[in-house]
Amino acid sequence: MNRYSHLGAGLGLKAEHYEPAMDCTAPGMWFEVHPENYMVAGPRLAWLEAIAERHPLSLHGVSLSLAADHLPDTEHLYRLKALANRVQPTLFSEHLAWSTFQGHYHPDLLPFPRSNAALQRIVENIHFAQDILARPLAIENPSHYAHLEGHDYGEIEFLSELVQRTGCSLLLDINNVQVSAHNMGFDPHAYLDKFPAASISEIHLAGYSQDANSALLIDSHDTPISAEVWALYLHVLQRVGPRPTLIERDDQIPPFTELMRERNTAQTLLDSVGEQL
Repeated sequence: MNRYSHLGAGLGLKAEHYEPAMDCTAPGMWFEVHPENYMVAGPRLAWLEAIAERHPLSLHGVSLSLAADHLPDTEHLYRLKALANRVQPTLFSEHLAWSTFQGHYHPDLLPFPRSNAALQRIVENIHFAQDILARPLAIENPSHYAHLEGHDYGEIEFLSELVQRTGCSLLLDINNVQVSAHNMGFDPHAYLDKFPAASISEIHLAGYSQDANSALLIDSHDTPISAEVWALYLHVLQRVGPRPTLIERDDQIPPFTELMRERNTAQTLLDSVGEQL
């Protein structure tokens, strides 16, 4: 049994859903937020603290810029740590991307070549962040939209090296795999069959959209989960066993009841696979 076995399927917490989230009694339920939205005093933080008293929480950061050419911002890390100390998240994750360069911030999660230099730099940045936060991070596999030059590692190998060198875990975003497989032309099943099972502490499921001007799929989080992603999710569960699973929806937010239907589908699959083990 893994250390997160008390967590089932959860939802990304949105402000318009605070009240039904507070009242939700579904077994195994948990909620995830972007901590950057809660790092100042005010009504949002008060709501998050209230929900943390009733449900397990996950903090899913979007601004540490772990693949940048410099260490994460120390002041930001200490503010992040203060929030974590207040709400005591069960899970803590970040993206494998960069968003800052030479003092400038770019509001996006940007790609990088998986080079030896990048590996060393990201290892240093993860160590620096984990030491200040005093918590292990889960690192999310990215979405890909264009081929980059300069790779020394395949993605699975690169992620495995991060785990071995930093003690981090991995957040497996299955929608990212589906989007990247379509855009880059690889087999998502083969990718998932190689993904290091023992390092997965969390799974994300979401919907994608198609770019209006090309055949690219976009990790938009604004549509229901596709049949392809549900099939890949079951494939993963049958290989690695149940893992805490999050339903992400960040735009075109539907009613809480609609998100709960997707959440309950994931929970049913988790329960079914768990009974077979």
